[in-house]
Amino acid sequence: MLCANDDAITGLYFVGGITTPDLEICEITDDYYVLKNLTVELDAYFAGTLRTFTTPINPTGTPFRQKVWEALQTIPYGETISYKELALHIGNPAAVRAVGGANHHNPISIVIPCHRVIGASGKLVGYGGGLTVKEYLLQHENNFRRN
Repeated sequence: MLCANDDAITGLYFVGGITTPDLEICEITDDYYVLKNLTVELDAYFAGTLRTFTTPINPTGTPFRQKVWEALQTIPYGETISYKELALHIGNPAAVRAVGGANHHNPISIVIPCHRVIGASGKLVGYGGGLTVKEYLLQHENNFRRN
């Protein structure tokens, strides 16, 4: 499910996933440019030809969550980091659980790549679209990272 306002994408959710959208931010407007643009970019992402999204996004969240979501966008395509590494990256090493919570509330999946965050042991843990989807996205990126 794609959500947008006049200027930016506000949500990208897996229908039937664990995380459900806040319908207040799922306003569809007369200007569908950002929706069409992201659809084109998602097609390219899944074709393996796009690694960085350029469609404007505007996720709604607390300042802490915003900081985590910005940091998530710096994780390179096809790579993973742990929740602890992400907490260190934002300068708050004690905030591992809060970082996990911010990931859980990420309103723009794939574009804000919370699927690239894994447990400290290397195991896949938590994902709003479900672990099967997380595993698929990581494998997809790993397959095309070499190209």
